[in-house]
Amino acid sequence: MTITAQPHSRTQPPPARPPLWDRRFTLYFTARTVSLIGDAMLPVAAALAVGTLYGISGVGFVLGTWTGTFVLLVLFGGVFADRFGARRMMVGADLARVFTQGVLAVAFFVGPPPFWLLVAMAALAGAAVAMFLPGVNGMVPLVASEPQRANGTLKVADALAHLLGPALAGVLVTWTGAVTVYAIDAGTFALSALCLGLIRLAPTAEANSAARSGSSMLRELRQGWREFRARTWMWAVIVTWLVFGVLVFGPLVPLGSAVVNARLGPNAYGLAVSCLGVGTVLGGLLAVRLRPTRPLAAGAVALVLYAALPLGVALGSGLPWLLAGHALGGGGLAFWSVMWATSVQTHTPPAVLNRVTAYELAGSVSGIALGQILAGPATGLASPERLLLVSGAACLVGCAVLLAVPAIRTLRRAVPELGPAGNG
Repeated sequence: MTITAQPHSRTQPPPARPPLWDRRFTLYFTARTVSLIGDAMLPVAAALAVGTLYGISGVGFVLGTWTGTFVLLVLFGGVFADRFGARRMMVGADLARVFTQGVLAVAFFVGPPPFWLLVAMAALAGAAVAMFLPGVNGMVPLVASEPQRANGTLKVADALAHLLGPALAGVLVTWTGAVTVYAIDAGTFALSALCLGLIRLAPTAEANSAARSGSSMLRELRQGWREFRARTWMWAVIVTWLVFGVLVFGPLVPLGSAVVNARLGPNAYGLAVSCLGVGTVLGGLLAVRLRPTRPLAAGAVALVLYAALPLGVALGSGLPWLLAGHALGGGGLAFWSVMWATSVQTHTPPAVLNRVTAYELAGSVSGIALGQILAGPATGLASPERLLLVSGAACLVGCAVLLAVPAIRTLRRAVPELGPAGNG
């Protein structure tokens, strides 16, 4: 029997890879997609509605408050996600944002909202996002068997959101006012919470090990920091991203919206950000198909294209060149984002992934908060166009730095085990 069984076993086809679109990933994809559409509308709404009332400094301060609150609290969000489960934290954060966006919708409906209310709701929303985002990275390996494919698919959804959301926001703010944008956003968070609540993940010992062991908050934060610091490629990227935040990502919305609105009108700005979404779709689709041996090196090369975005605005080009710059920037950033997210997920132990993600987020986003706050005052020193030229140059220099660091350039792609395991 043994002799006849062996030839038969050699003819068996290899086991099929688990499908991506099972119930868990479909629900997760739906939750992320609907909330991303709402989120994509908000920068345009803030730039147009808040900017009309309180100017560039007002836009920068509101966005900076949101981001600053997020940075202050995101480390605790990572600890809570590892203690209580990423999905639970994400549902609670979604419900909190239903409240904040609903309050803003009512405020804009009643009349021009006071600046303190805009800042207060931005702070509460930033706190909610701090509880939400650490789990986003940790949830992907729990709901998908192939993280890079899942990340690429989610990035395409992000791109489609940026394709539809900004253009819709520009039209809605012009025709109906900001109230509609904030009301729709509240609805997207409600639907996201529902979909996340329907996901069922297999309980594991890792999910609540920190809570059961009685480990202190400080000890868990230290453990996450040790894991983050031990990976040179990770902290080197975040240091670079900190500079990117101050000089590139942070000032881009306040300065870019002001320049484009003054030159081409508000609808052009919404259209330009939508083209950013077109490029992100293409970059995400390319990231699904390509599996470079050195993902971060490939991502850094693609990220060079992002410089076309601030340079296209700064150089005063016409609408076609403006749209092309946004499309190229979106493609480069999307490809980098998929390579980065997959590297973090596959090179970090699952038990500390949410805490490591929190340190990564805190470092990368803190620069954006500073850049947003400084955008308005910086216009007293130079024109928005000159500042955006600095942004484009900083992007190119930053990509060169990423490629110059051996730990980043030589990091190889990790192949995760098939079959996600989850926590509740």
